[in-house]
Amino acid sequence: MSRDKERRNRPALALHVPEPAARPGDAVDFSHIAIPAAGAAPRPDVSAQPGDIRDLAYSLVRVLDEEGRAVGPWDPRLDPDTLRRMLRDMMMVRVFDDRMYRAQRQGKTSFYMKCTGEEAIAVAGTHALDREDMTFPTYRQQGILIARDYPLVEMMCQVYSNRGDPLKGRQLPIMYSTREYGFFSISGNLGTQYPQAVGWAMGSAITGDSRIAVGYIGDGATAEGDFHNAVTFAGVYRAPVILNIVNNQWAISTFSGIAGAELTTFAARAIGYGIPGLRVDGNDALAVYAATRWAADRARSNLGPTLIEFFTYRVEGHSTSDDPSVYRPQNAGAQWPLGDPVERLKQHLIGLGEWDEERHAAQQEALSTEVRAAQKEAEKLGTLQSDPYSDIGSMFEDVYEDLPWHLAEQRDQALAEKEAKR
Repeated sequence: MSRDKERRNRPALALHVPEPAARPGDAVDFSHIAIPAAGAAPRPDVSAQPGDIRDLAYSLVRVLDEEGRAVGPWDPRLDPDTLRRMLRDMMMVRVFDDRMYRAQRQGKTSFYMKCTGEEAIAVAGTHALDREDMTFPTYRQQGILIARDYPLVEMMCQVYSNRGDPLKGRQLPIMYSTREYGFFSISGNLGTQYPQAVGWAMGSAITGDSRIAVGYIGDGATAEGDFHNAVTFAGVYRAPVILNIVNNQWAISTFSGIAGAELTTFAARAIGYGIPGLRVDGNDALAVYAATRWAADRARSNLGPTLIEFFTYRVEGHSTSDDPSVYRPQNAGAQWPLGDPVERLKQHLIGLGEWDEERHAAQQEALSTEVRAAQKEAEKLGTLQSDPYSDIGSMFEDVYEDLPWHLAEQRDQALAEKEAKR
């Protein structure tokens, strides 16, 4: 038989293109998700060998059960004041998001991104860190700044790109940066923060410092080369870094299966690099805190990095430029089987007798008042509507020690045109 004839008799090759379980118009279907009981996952010693705890990359670390009780070995046994502060910060993030989302819809800013349903990941994780640790976030970890008491007015000024913007309008709205609060500059180029986090952690170790780094990446961006480069360096050099994957099921309009979620868990990627991998209920503030503290203790003990997959769901659109109703069922987030992180922590505190509905409502109103007041102050310094070209000259600053003549001409021309429009 000739080679051509033999080839014709073989079955045709085909590719598999992952598809989500439900599309617009379909019933929401999360039946494929296996959710183990809260408290079922063992908590190993921080010195455990990665190969001995590989099952934790496939299970799900959970602390809060369906009644809001903290159960199992991962319960961090936090005092009520810390729990209340975490709840307050998560509520503040949600209130802040709602106000800034509304501001974008009113034309006061060009862009915004909410983190509804993911508040516990940034807030509880930050409370488990030291204040001096450096974070390398994506654009959905504004809770880090809230948990570290960054001024709301300055956050809003950055969103408005107005006269009070500490970044002088040089970053897209919501791409904050503040060295003083351990918040590395957010990048719109996906994946870059991972090697930056590892490099910073290696530098901390080289200089004999005691601070660790924490990097965040989305499920989609784990398909970027930067992810693999970073994890390789982190594992080889035992960098004191925590590498978080926020698996919120969607990367803009592309679901997590495109990045490999159908093949295995994202936490399981740690196994191939010889580092510990934890898969954690990202809507459980206590589980997030406990896993982060475990990984931080490991890093501070010179035992190297930990990769953590936070399993959660992006309730809202990817950004104000996105309409999720065109690629997934409406109100899918409301049916996410792991619930709402704010409500779950609230239920836990009520169960402890340390909170109640009246105090919760009062705190909600107080936070709303605080955010409205901050917004009023920020808008005095300009919005996209009221003063979009407040400081044109700053575009030409901070790049050259001596401004080249042709840029000086452009600056002078721009300032003259602005003056002529007054």
